[in-house]
Amino acid sequence: MSTDSTDDAFPTDRPAVVTCGLPYANGDLHIGHLRGYIGADAFSRALETLGQETAYVSGSDMHGTPVAVNAEKEGVSPEEFALEWHDQYEETLPKFNVDFDNYGHTHDETNTELTQEIVRTLDDEGYIYEKEIQVAYDPDADQYLPDRYVEGTCPYCGAKARGDECDEGCQRHLEPGEVEDPTSTITGNPAEYRERTHKFFEVSEFADYLTEFLDGLEGTSNARNQPRQWIEEGLQDWCLTRDMEWGIDYPNGDNETTEDIVLYVWVDAPVEYIASTKQYADRVGTDEYDWERVWKDDGDIVHVIGRDIIQHHTIFWPAMLEGAGYNKPRAVAATGFITINGKGLSTSRNRAIWAKEYVEEGFHPDLLRYYLTTTGGLQQDVDFSWDAFQERVNGELVGTVGNFWYRSLLFAYRNYEGTPEADVSKEVAERIEGAIGETREAVNDYSLRGIGQAATQLAQFGNEYIQRNEPWKLTDDDPEQAAQVIRDCVQIAKAVGVFLEPIAPDKAQALWEQLGEDGDVADAHLEDALESPPRNFDEPGELFEKIEDDRVAELNEKLAERVAAAGDDESDADEETESDDTESDESAAMADDAATGDLEPLLEDRIGFEDFQELDIRVGRIESAEGIEGADDLAKVEVDIGFETRQVVAGIKQLHDLDELPGEKCILLANMEPAELFGVESNGMILAAGDEADLLTTHDDAVVGEKVQ
Repeated sequence: MSTDSTDDAFPTDRPAVVTCGLPYANGDLHIGHLRGYIGADAFSRALETLGQETAYVSGSDMHGTPVAVNAEKEGVSPEEFALEWHDQYEETLPKFNVDFDNYGHTHDETNTELTQEIVRTLDDEGYIYEKEIQVAYDPDADQYLPDRYVEGTCPYCGAKARGDECDEGCQRHLEPGEVEDPTSTITGNPAEYRERTHKFFEVSEFADYLTEFLDGLEGTSNARNQPRQWIEEGLQDWCLTRDMEWGIDYPNGDNETTEDIVLYVWVDAPVEYIASTKQYADRVGTDEYDWERVWKDDGDIVHVIGRDIIQHHTIFWPAMLEGAGYNKPRAVAATGFITINGKGLSTSRNRAIWAKEYVEEGFHPDLLRYYLTTTGGLQQDVDFSWDAFQERVNGELVGTVGNFWYRSLLFAYRNYEGTPEADVSKEVAERIEGAIGETREAVNDYSLRGIGQAATQLAQFGNEYIQRNEPWKLTDDDPEQAAQVIRDCVQIAKAVGVFLEPIAPDKAQALWEQLGEDGDVADAHLEDALESPPRNFDEPGELFEKIEDDRVAELNEKLAERVAAAGDDESDADEETESDDTESDESAAMADDAATGDLEPLLEDRIGFEDFQELDIRVGRIESAEGIEGADDLAKVEVDIGFETRQVVAGIKQLHDLDELPGEKCILLANMEPAELFGVESNGMILAAGDEADLLTTHDDAVVGEKVQ
C-alpha cells in the first residue's frame, strides 16, 4: 500500500499524528464505527512500538443539520444534544481500549478559533469568492433547506441522494442545488430552488497540486485512486457556507462574523484534527510534543477514515491545508464497510452489532479488536457474524496464541519457577528478528492484518517448536536441552506479547505481568522482544476463554429477533432467490438455440444465492494492456477496481487491439486465487463472453469498484 521509499520509512525523527474520522454526535456507536476508531488506535500503538513519536487524536463532530433536526425533535438545543452524545463517546470508546491522547469536539473554543483563522487566511489569499447559487426552499415550511433537509436524485449516477452526498450511489460530494427532484424532509413536499449568495472555496485552483499530492500519498490504494477520477473530470469549487444557525459563524474580517450563515460542517470537522493535536500539546507542553511541527512544518500526518469520506480527505482537506499554509497528510488509509451476516449493516433495521451491546454481552474488547483488524485488509469490506467471531477467537486467540502462552509459561513455572537459565537459541532469535522485520514492514504498508499476523504466526511457530522438541520428555533424559527449549519458548511468548500489543493491548499487558515484567508493555519497542524476561514469575493463568456454541446460538437468536422487531423479515433474501429462479422469454429462447448446438448448453447443477454472494465481482477500468512475451494469446492487463489496481493475465492478445483498451470499463472477478502464467502473476479474472472474448462491461456509468450483484 505504501508508495514512499524506505529512506523515509517509519520510524522517523519527526513527530507523527494519527487521527480517525470524527464520530458524529447524533447516535449510538456500532462496530462499523468501531472499525475505524480501533484501526487508528492499533496503528498509532504500532507506530509507537517502532519508536515513533506519535499522538492519537480525534473529537466529536458536533455541527450539521442532523444534529439540529434531532435536537429540535427532542426539544433541546443543538449544543445540549450534541454534548450528550459527545460525553457518551468519551465513556464508550475507552471500553474498547481506544486510547486517545486527546479527544475534543468541534464546538469548543480551540476548534472555532482555528477554523475561522484558516478560513480568513484562505480569503486573504484570494481562494474564496461569493456566488449566487440555487438553494432548496420549502414554501410550506417557509424556510431555506440545509443539505440534510433535502433528498432527491444524484445528477451523476441517478441514485437516491442526500443534499450533500450521494450516499447510496457513487458517493460523490454534492453541492447545494445539484440534487435533482429535491424533496423537503421537513414536510415531505417537493422543494424549489431559489437564489442565495454563498461563499465558495476555489478548489479548482488546486488540481495540479492535488495530482502531485496523490502521487506521493501513502495509505490505501482506494484513497489514491478514487480522487483521480474526480480531478480528471474537473474539480468543482466548494460551497463553504450554509443557511442555518447551528455551526461556526463565517468569519468576516478581524474578529467579526457573518451571523446569518455558518460554515459547512466539513470545513470545521477536519480542523478538529489540528485543534485536538494543539490541545494535547498545550496539556503536555511543546517540549514533549510540538503540534506546530506536525501541522505547519514536516511532521507525519496519518488519517484513518471510512471510504465514504475519501473525497473530503483527499480533495477538500489537502486543498484547505495547502491554501492556508499547513502541512499535508502523509497517508490516508480508508477502511472498507462492515456487513452483518453477509448483508449490509442497517441501523434502521437494527441489523447491527452495537458498541454497548458488545460490552453488555461481557466479551473482552481485545477479541473484537483482533477480529476487526485482522479479518481482511484494511480497505476490504469485512463481514461480521457471531459464528465467524467465534471461529477466529477459538481458533487463533484461544487455540494458537493463548494455548502457546499458557503451556509455555506453565511448564516454565512448574519446572524452573520462571525463565530457565539459558541463552536463546540461534533459530529462535532469528525467527523473532524476522517477526520484528515483518511487523515493521506491515506498519509501513499500513497493514493492520500484517501486524496481527506477525504475532499470531510467531505463536504458531512457538506451538510447533515446543511440539517438535517435546521438553516434557527431555526433563529427565536431557535436562539441559529441556531448559534450552523452554527458555526459547518463554522468549517467544514475550515477543508475541510485544507484537500483539497494538491489536490486543489488555491481553498483552496481562501476559507482561504474568512474566513478571515491570511497567507497561505499551512502552516496549519491537527490539524489546529479544530482551531477556525476568528470571522468576508466578504461576500463569489462561488469558483467553473459548466461546461455546450455545452462546453463539443465543446471540444469533437475539440478533434475528431484533431485526424482525424492526420490521425486516429478511424478505429481501427471498426476493433475490425468487428472481434467480425466474426465466425470461429471452433466456428460454437462448435455451432453445443451445439445443441446436449454437450455444453451450446450460449447466444442470444450480448454485444457491449464498454461493453467488461469495463471488466478489467488480466494475473495473483498464489502465494498461501489453502482450506477454512468449505467449501467443496472453496479455498482462492492469485494472483499476477502485480500491487498488490489479494485474491480471487475460487471453485477449489476438482478439483485441491492446493499445485501444486503456480507459475501457470491464468486469473483474476479484476474489480469484492468484495464479502465475508465463512467469506473470494474475490476480483476478476479466470476464468475457464467447470465443471472441467480448469483454463484459456496464450499460450506464457505474463507478469503478462498484460490486456486481
